Amino acid sequence: MTSSNTPQATSETASRPDRIRVERVTFASSDESLVGDLYLPAAASDGPRPAVVVTGAWGTVKEQMAAGYAREMSARGFIALAFDFRGWGQSGGRRRSMEDPFAKAADIVAAADFLATRSDVDPDAIVGLGICASAAYLATAATRTARITSLALVAPALPSRETVVETLGGQQAAEALLDMAQAAEAEYERTGHERLVPCVPESADAPAPGADYYTNPNRGMIPEWDNTFNLASWTRWLEYDAQAAVDGLRQPLFVMHSDAAASPESVREFVAKVPGRVDQIWLDDVSQFDFYDQPGLVKVASDAAARHFLSTTR
Repeated sequence: MTSSNTPQATSETASRPDRIRVERVTFASSDESLVGDLYLPAAASDGPRPAVVVTGAWGTVKEQMAAGYAREMSARGFIALAFDFRGWGQSGGRRRSMEDPFAKAADIVAAADFLATRSDVDPDAIVGLGICASAAYLATAATRTARITSLALVAPALPSRETVVETLGGQQAAEALLDMAQAAEAEYERTGHERLVPCVPESADAPAPGADYYTNPNRGMIPEWDNTFNLASWTRWLEYDAQAAVDGLRQPLFVMHSDAAASPESVREFVAKVPGRVDQIWLDDVSQFDFYDQPGLVKVASDAAARHFLSTTR
């Protein structure tokens, strides 16, 4: 629980987002140097504040959806950290563009530990907000540390291993991807060459899901994102089960999702198994990708997440 002299964050916008100060920070995770942006509230404070680790979708960098949510959470009085996972963006790591759920969960733990070292952060009020795939990584991270005291999952992707295989087209398709990934892994070990392919393929005939976000320079196609995916990632992703985090999850949980977004059945399956408190908001007809950056929706989600955090960390 937070101490009684912790300055109050608010569940509604407390300061103008465009006046928030952003501080570049670095911290270590598994001997790699990670780079983050720390969003600091403009309003003055008499003491340490609650802080939130904010993470974005699969294959993305901190300047995409994580930055938007971090800025909104800072406007609500939280110190908010958006960072690049190892191997992504400006962070270190020789294996580039690896979508490794286990490594990313460890990086989230390291981010929370870093926040706890700062004098302006209340170490007993560090929370996590995960979007899309990183919502699963955040849940996994929360089973590994008590440092993260409350969770908010926005448009979460929480598939079981079986659901992942089904989504990929069945066992045969999954085995083909695994063979490709193992070949990429062997090539890297032998030569140091990494097989990188487009994370979001561009195709006029069959646009990839989310193409309007990822191919739009006014949305996700930003200079900081190189749109690459390491084929060796499948060796890790195909053994990951987001549902497995449920058994060890003890922190209060908030979920915002829509039946029009990704895999709502998996989200309901996950929520039904959570042993503790779960707050939920289900919205009508909202796509997965609108959760990423549509201003009104990001504000609604940030307000709800802030209310959840303030009610569960005092």
